[in-house]
Amino acid sequence: MCLLLQSLVLMALCFHPASMCPKGCACVHGNGLNVTCSHAQLKEIPLDLPPDTALLWLDHNQVTTIPDQVFKELHLLRELNLSHNAIRTLGENAFKGVESTLLVLDLSHNRITTVQKSVFALLKARINMDNNPWHCDCTLQQVLKGMAYNHESASRLLCKSSELHDHGPPRPFLAIDADLCNLAKRTTDYAMLVTMFGWFTMVISYVVYYVRQNQEDARRHLEYLKSLPSKPKKSDEGDDISTVV
Repeated sequence: MCLLLQSLVLMALCFHPASMCPKGCACVHGNGLNVTCSHAQLKEIPLDLPPDTALLWLDHNQVTTIPDQVFKELHLLRELNLSHNAIRTLGENAFKGVESTLLVLDLSHNRITTVQKSVFALLKARINMDNNPWHCDCTLQQVLKGMAYNHESASRLLCKSSELHDHGPPRPFLAIDADLCNLAKRTTDYAMLVTMFGWFTMVISYVVYYVRQNQEDARRHLEYLKSLPSKPKKSDEGDDISTVV
């Protein structure tokens, strides 16, 4: 009888009540509550995750976006695995509420091309961002500069495309020896210069056309005046006769 009671107590401690575990997931107590939702065909993050979740596995699903503050109630969360999904978008405050507790974040094998500048700013977690089609631009450069705890992860990040418009196989982000923020500014300045030059050229062309058109009108007017018959002059003989009479 005592042995049976001990077994029931052990099971109660090890397994989380099914009513509090999200559908398609398994909840087991170990080193904290481990919630496993792998291969569950999920298309979004479950909203009924137990608040005492410490390890959360959401890998190998069909999640496409991580909304703002979706993990804010998980104050004990230490590990979060979001790998092997179809994630394209991370909300700017996607990890708000777990900044101080999260130690491991896996975002590998997704479809992320860019993120908001501050999305990882307050995280101290070790972040795996491998195998995403990153577009390396000014924003991503600023993101990685703010990830003081993830130099190793940044060194493995490959650029599928970049502001340098180079073509070829993906290459490490840190191999791009250029300030992409200044590059973007120079590109903008160049575009403005080209636009201004275009407007200036158009104005000059209009002025030249206007002057030439006026010259042509003046020439035609002068030719018209020349073509008019001149008034006949009175002869001197007629004048003399008029005087004698």
